[in-house]
Amino acid sequence: MLPILDGLFNGISIGSVLLIAALGLAIVFGLMGVINLAHGELMMLGGYGTFVVQNVFKELGEPWFNLYIFFAIPVAFIVAALMGLILERSVIRFLYGRPLETLLATWGVSLILQQFVRSVNWVMVIGMGVFCLLFFGAMFFLRRLRIGNWALWLMGWLSLGIAIVSGILIGKTGQEALTKAWFSARNVDVTAPEWLRGGVPLGNFQLPYARLFIIGLTIIAVVGIYWFLNASDWGLRIRSVTQNRTMSSCLGIPTAQVDALTFALGSGLAGIAGCAITLLGSVGPNTGQNYIVDTFMVVVVGGVGNLLGTIVAAMAIGILSYLIGSGTLAVLLVQVEPLKPLADMFLFFATTSMAKVLIFALIIAFLQVKPAGIFPQKGRTVEL
Repeated sequence: MLPILDGLFNGISIGSVLLIAALGLAIVFGLMGVINLAHGELMMLGGYGTFVVQNVFKELGEPWFNLYIFFAIPVAFIVAALMGLILERSVIRFLYGRPLETLLATWGVSLILQQFVRSVNWVMVIGMGVFCLLFFGAMFFLRRLRIGNWALWLMGWLSLGIAIVSGILIGKTGQEALTKAWFSARNVDVTAPEWLRGGVPLGNFQLPYARLFIIGLTIIAVVGIYWFLNASDWGLRIRSVTQNRTMSSCLGIPTAQVDALTFALGSGLAGIAGCAITLLGSVGPNTGQNYIVDTFMVVVVGGVGNLLGTIVAAMAIGILSYLIGSGTLAVLLVQVEPLKPLADMFLFFATTSMAKVLIFALIIAFLQVKPAGIFPQKGRTVEL
């Protein structure tokens, strides 16, 4: 029984990470119909935000360092939510109802964010600050003076040119501290607080405190999202806009603000997932690519926009991935004589990459039977 319990626990912990990530995607993809391929990069930003908070608290000393994770979670949420808000206001809001275009646009954004974390330094940050100060300052005054959009376009290109020239001039000063990349292309490691190291002994196995913390964080996130969508005024507005955007707008609901809030909320949840990932391994520019396919599978299998379906699908995929990838399922089946051929098949898939292949094949077979997922939408939302 102990190997089974250990496999179930590790599978649930993997499923918990998928669930946090899929919660944000379920909101963005399920409720808004936006295929956001940059969702994994929002998780990556949450992981890097945790890394920065960790380094700050290291400078404060040991007593504060053990508490950094409680500050890193809201920081990761805010960083990812702000990036999601910028993405929605600048790109996504022009592409609602056009899923193919959102797929291509967010894929381009994901590549930009990957390259950004590889090369970001003080020169780039100063240049971006100069551009934002000039452009948005000009936007504020030009709109007050009611000058046409041609002036805004002109100021945009002018601000961009000044920002580029400023960055080049600062870079030529030769100060390494300004030109050195903050993160580079290498992965960075996040050290867990002392109280999250070790685990609870269970026979010959151990339940790591870090994975228990991730499971607890997932439960809090699920309860919080359920309360927000079903018991708050903005949650009611989100569900209203989801079911009938035109009627909601006629009733005075600010649909543009609802869209921005929904996308920011889904992106913030991706940031929390990125914070949880740092407790399991290192973070790098390609971290998001390791999870984006799995999170989409969770949302599709659970039923688009269904919270309960997302939970069930995340746990099922997480547990199966670990049991197959670790070889636990093959070891259990080989002990039963009639099932030895089946055990040999599972032994062939007993690696992380091959387990993903088998899980993907099983999901394809499942969707042939239930194409709408475990809990398909019912009522008017099916027609939208």
